[in-house]
Amino acid sequence: MEIRPEQDRDHTQIYEVNQLAFGQRDESELIENIRQGNNFIKALSIVAVEDKQVVGHILFTKIRIPTSPDLKLLALAPMAVHPDWQNQGIGKKLIKNGLKQAKELGFEAVIVLGHAGYYPKFGFKKASDWQIKSPFKVPEEAFMALELQDGALKGKAGTVQYGSEFLAFE
Repeated sequence: MEIRPEQDRDHTQIYEVNQLAFGQRDESELIENIRQGNNFIKALSIVAVEDKQVVGHILFTKIRIPTSPDLKLLALAPMAVHPDWQNQGIGKKLIKNGLKQAKELGFEAVIVLGHAGYYPKFGFKKASDWQIKSPFKVPEEAFMALELQDGALKGKAGTVQYGSEFLAFE
């Protein structure tokens, strides 16, 4: 299995994987919108490929905390694995690769809105531990953060601001 940044030829397959994994088009449309905006980082739109077929995708997008504008912060959203390929460790590979790439690119922390039983395996903790809040009404335990650089979130309390691409999906 190859884990690599997306290429333009992958767009249709990425759309399909997200649509199948989530059972709707919202995440696929979100990715299309993010690609057109200023918060997209092509190196952090990562695919898992098997036999020339995209079977998984993860996207990290620039976000911010307005009270801490110098913090280099990312959102992990969305992550999807084709239903036929789930429960085979592909999501884990995508997350680990993406976090490594994000750190190498100089990002300091990552926020995720996700399953509270899954993301802590990668070091994510409740964002509220740093007094960081979600702009969306979500369970506290589902809104998590991970420091890519030790101490990056210390004193960075505030409400996360996502790009306008996300607003249509609140």
